[in-house]
Amino acid sequence: MTLSFMKSIKAERLKLKRSPVWLAFFILPIISAFFGTVNYSANLGLLKSEWYSLWSQHTLFLCYVFMPALIGTYCSYLWRLEHMRNNWNGFLTVPVSCLSLYVGKLVQAIIMVIAGNAWVFFLYCLCGKLCGLPGLPPKASIGWLAAGILGGIVVGCIQLTVSMIIRSFAVPIGIGLIGGIGGLMVTNKGWGLYYPYSLYCMGMRANNPYMELETGTFVIGCIVYILLFSLLSVWGLRRREQ
Repeated sequence: MTLSFMKSIKAERLKLKRSPVWLAFFILPIISAFFGTVNYSANLGLLKSEWYSLWSQHTLFLCYVFMPALIGTYCSYLWRLEHMRNNWNGFLTVPVSCLSLYVGKLVQAIIMVIAGNAWVFFLYCLCGKLCGLPGLPPKASIGWLAAGILGGIVVGCIQLTVSMIIRSFAVPIGIGLIGGIGGLMVTNKGWGLYYPYSLYCMGMRANNPYMELETGTFVIGCIVYILLFSLLSVWGLRRREQ
């Protein structure tokens, strides 16, 4: 089983080699960081918490707009080859299990979420120094990133399921974008811990680094959604195989 997992992961990695999707991966967080830094610099009279204030401005658009769309783009690209011509037949006849086929794509999505958050944090540190902020980012930022990665994996699992079902490349991206914007409204209502697209935003403490997160409820919610949508994807693959 471990060998089949490794084969699937390697195959998915080869599909993404020289993929243009990495342009979005680099550009969208830069755009978000630029606008966040400009907004922070223009409101220094109101935003007086230095690193905390800069984080609030960096994550405002990133978590609700850019990152859900970016994850949606990446997951849609992971299924793009299968949706072209009759490639589903070849995909489902390879000598590995449906679980292994799904894990290959899931691992790539997880790598993207981790790398994406690392890139966001690098831009945050760079912009903070360009703004003349003293010292280093707060230690709490490590917790923001860790929780953000877990919430981002939830979004990735949902988008993998949606992209597997829908042949269109653009529609799943739109669903990710709508889901992310909807997360803002749901979070404002106080229901964020129960809405999957809000989990990334809440984990990252989007626009509110002082927010106290119910860690146990958050982690359990993430695990439940990850398992739920992973099982749905594997079940969908087995249905296609029959």
